[in-house]
Amino acid sequence: MSEVTGEAASELRALAPDVETLAQRLGAVDYLVDEGLATALFLSLRLPQPVLLEGEAGVGKTEAAKALAHALQTPLVRLQCYEGIDAAEALYEWNYPRQLLSIRLAEARGTELSEDELFGPRYLTARPLLRALQHPGPRPAVLLIDEIDRADDDFEAFLLELLADSAVTIPELGTVRATHPPAIVLTSNRTRDLHDAVKRRCLYQWIDYPGPEREVQIIRRRVPQAAATLAVQVADAVARMRDSDVQKPPGIAEAIDWLAALSVLGLEALDASAVDRTLGSVLKYREDQEVTRAAGLSELIAGTAR
Repeated sequence: MSEVTGEAASELRALAPDVETLAQRLGAVDYLVDEGLATALFLSLRLPQPVLLEGEAGVGKTEAAKALAHALQTPLVRLQCYEGIDAAEALYEWNYPRQLLSIRLAEARGTELSEDELFGPRYLTARPLLRALQHPGPRPAVLLIDEIDRADDDFEAFLLELLADSAVTIPELGTVRATHPPAIVLTSNRTRDLHDAVKRRCLYQWIDYPGPEREVQIIRRRVPQAAATLAVQVADAVARMRDSDVQKPPGIAEAIDWLAALSVLGLEALDASAVDRTLGSVLKYREDQEVTRAAGLSELIAGTAR
């Protein structure tokens, strides 16, 4: 990984001199971290080295990168991966209409347009990866490569230079190297295994569902107007759903959505009727709702605080 310049390094040291301070800064933007994740993000900044966050959908991997950008008061550049994504969509593409217009203008004027001019920065459209590398600082941008497991092996191979050297090669221009290497966060829902070459270049952190008390703290941060008792009940009911036979266990985001919906309805405590009316806020598959209703909505909230 490329070394951080003196300016960027001093900025990061001032903002995050240690793990505890970084955790506090993340907490200040309503992202609560455990010691393991805080340490991984801190080391990613200071080594510097990309960090790969894996875990079930909805545990807060993407939010970790967003919160890091907020905590560092620096731009977040997000690349959402999907099947078939390629370099043109992730790194750059040439502005062909503008190139064609310039060629026609040159012909009309009787002048020549050299190949170097035609394939120069003026006609280059930067996509997320290039924008992150070209960020002028003084603090590095946070580059979120989201759901990399949705991309294919060729795209993983394409990323290796970026992950190792904070650089990319553009055939017409040569190697573009970051002066302020971005803080790179990759996320994966582990729908498939990533190549070892990617993992070797990254720090690794598995993010699990939080414990009941921590989840209550998280969802109350995001929905502060909700009754405390209701937040406890929601966290407990969501935990029961995760332990049931649903095919898509609800994540923290769904718990927040559910608490927000209940709060908007003016509810201060869960009952079977409230669960039935708002189940679509937390379970997004018809089959999962049927499983939950078949097991009994009263059972879902049995034993929760009232």
